[in-house]
Amino acid sequence: MTTLIINIQQLINVRAETHLLQGAGLAELPSIEHAFLLVEDGMIADYGNMYELELKVPQLPKQVIDAAGQFILPCWCDSHTHIVFAKSREEEFIDKVKGVSYAEIAAKGGGILNSARKLNEASEDELFNSAWKRLEELARLGTGAIEIKSGYGLTVEGELKMLRVIKKLKEKSPLSIKATFLGAHSFPAVFKEDHTGYINSIINDMLPVIGNEKLADYIDVFCETGFFSPEEMELICTAGAAYGLKPKLHINQLNSIGGLQKAIELNAISADHLETMTDEDVKAIASSSTIGTLLPTAAFFLRMQYQPARRLIDAGTAIALASDFNPGSSPSGNMNFVVALSCIQMKMLPEEAINAATINGAFAMELQHELGSISVGKKANLIFTKPIPSLAYLPYAFGSNLVDKVLIGEKFY
Repeated sequence: MTTLIINIQQLINVRAETHLLQGAGLAELPSIEHAFLLVEDGMIADYGNMYELELKVPQLPKQVIDAAGQFILPCWCDSHTHIVFAKSREEEFIDKVKGVSYAEIAAKGGGILNSARKLNEASEDELFNSAWKRLEELARLGTGAIEIKSGYGLTVEGELKMLRVIKKLKEKSPLSIKATFLGAHSFPAVFKEDHTGYINSIINDMLPVIGNEKLADYIDVFCETGFFSPEEMELICTAGAAYGLKPKLHINQLNSIGGLQKAIELNAISADHLETMTDEDVKAIASSSTIGTLLPTAAFFLRMQYQPARRLIDAGTAIALASDFNPGSSPSGNMNFVVALSCIQMKMLPEEAINAATINGAFAMELQHELGSISVGKKANLIFTKPIPSLAYLPYAFGSNLVDKVLIGEKFY
């Protein structure tokens, strides 16, 4: 099927070549005013100024969409989520309002262990159906690619159940989905005093099945005080590498304990969170090939300090933005709010935030050759805005839903 979109007020993130953006390059967001875009069989076939239309598309297709007054940009690429979960955790939200810390909630059996209990009680069908509803909602908000982690099972059966649900989502959804094995999210209660025993279970019981059934693309570890040490992270990632799983890692959320340096040694695709960064940490990631994925809505919800985006960008770091959608610390996958919050609280320019949430987000899932920019040959995953006066209006009007419709392949949301 061929679709021609005409009279686009601005076509955003138009790129002939695909490069990971770092430092000053993040602020470069090429666009075309008064543009057209041609889509064939769900792929971007051509684009240009309206005055070129007759030359480039001499015969108009049956389906023509007039996008007068609208901006079109590539769909959001959300490279860090936990959208497969059994129940929400609003009771812990009340604890947070009363001043109970994230660590205190975890210490009394809440947090990740709370979600693990509920998930192990749920059936695979229940988990799939609830995750599907979340995925459809996110598509309507403009997300066209998403990474989904396990990590709320913390048992062999629970982790495999989560990953099988993610595999089914991959098979059914038009969104591009990547799966990450996060068995090392926390230590289950039964292994509270036997960390080696649980790590052995991850390595010997979970990973062989995951590898055999091809249930994951990446491996993740929550490297943090009270959770997994840098050395334990290295052991788990090395075991995962034997099954082709590349690391995408939870790093420096609460403390800087050497995990970032170890992640870089492990050639991690991304180091995610980075709320707590020393000068040495900033220098290390800026001089590496590891993408720094920032999750501002988690800092917002937990009332923590925001990630030092300006320090990281000014040092030359490649930055991506993601939602961290999960029931405990970021119960929203709205990437429009992520982009706005990045501008408002982390002082990112709108152009920087949009690049970080599109092309760099695609790089953080190794989807850069398929998604993340308006480029011939990439998937036509497109956000149509409502009529807006300028690009800066998107993060400026943070409380309004400015998404008119979303095209993912050949399906409109």
